[in-house]
Amino acid sequence: MAVVSVINYKGGVGKTTLTANVGAELANRGRTVLLIDLDPQSSLTFSFSRIDQWERELEADRTILTWLSAFIRGRTIEPLYKYVVTPRAVNQVVQRNGGKGRLDLIASHLGLIDVDLDLAATIGGARFQAGHPEFITVHRLLAEALTDPAFSQYDVILIDCAPNFNMVTRAAIVASEHVLVPARPDYLSTLGIDYLRGRLSGLITAYNEIAGVDINPEIAGVVYTMVQLAGRAPITAQRVSMDRLAQIEIPIFRQYIRDNKTAITDAGDTSIPAVLADGRTAALMSLQHELQVFTSEFTAKIRS
Repeated sequence: MAVVSVINYKGGVGKTTLTANVGAELANRGRTVLLIDLDPQSSLTFSFSRIDQWERELEADRTILTWLSAFIRGRTIEPLYKYVVTPRAVNQVVQRNGGKGRLDLIASHLGLIDVDLDLAATIGGARFQAGHPEFITVHRLLAEALTDPAFSQYDVILIDCAPNFNMVTRAAIVASEHVLVPARPDYLSTLGIDYLRGRLSGLITAYNEIAGVDINPEIAGVVYTMVQLAGRAPITAQRVSMDRLAQIEIPIFRQYIRDNKTAITDAGDTSIPAVLADGRTAALMSLQHELQVFTSEFTAKIRS
């Protein structure tokens, strides 16, 4: 089982879209995939569930908010597998031709935005005091939950993190083996990537010193998303940003993902990610090809 956190400090970089499409493509290839939505915006959740369905079936007691709230109230760690759901629409497509894969989801909730403050309070405040007796417990919440044998069925777990480095995100990093960083090839989207690398290093060092064990989640690489093309290559302004990022010696995936707002919008309406969408337009087929190639490159990287 490979556990991967998907994160960028900058919002609006296609983080959730990439997570949904890679997860769907892996399931379509016969893998058993779990997506965990830790972003309060809940965009990954709504990529697979319409809002009215979420309100009817999940909102009250079947989201990650309920699970975290139980710990905050009584230091009770409930089995996380109880919150796993299997979205219908995307799995019908995956299994339509006799496929053996499956995509599962742990849904998010808009109320998750308040949980970071509550979790931080349990270890002495927002500065995450390393000397607090519950420092390890809180940081290992998700890691411990994923040791449940119920999760051994999954080939890949993708965690969609909020665009921050707060407590919930830190718990996701501690649970992960790899970190995937989507970024638009522009100045603001790439600006914080070196800073993110520093924060990751600081967390790993502090955690390992206190826990007495070694975790080492590595940056699998940066993948460029929402790329605008001129002919067959990114436009000049975006190539400049790509060259700038290459200078800080961080892994970068060869395959980039083009900008296609129409396909992404349609995917949200149907609860089926673009990589599995029906349609024969040249733009959609090109986007699907890039997502498929990236998924292969990504899989090779996390398995190496």
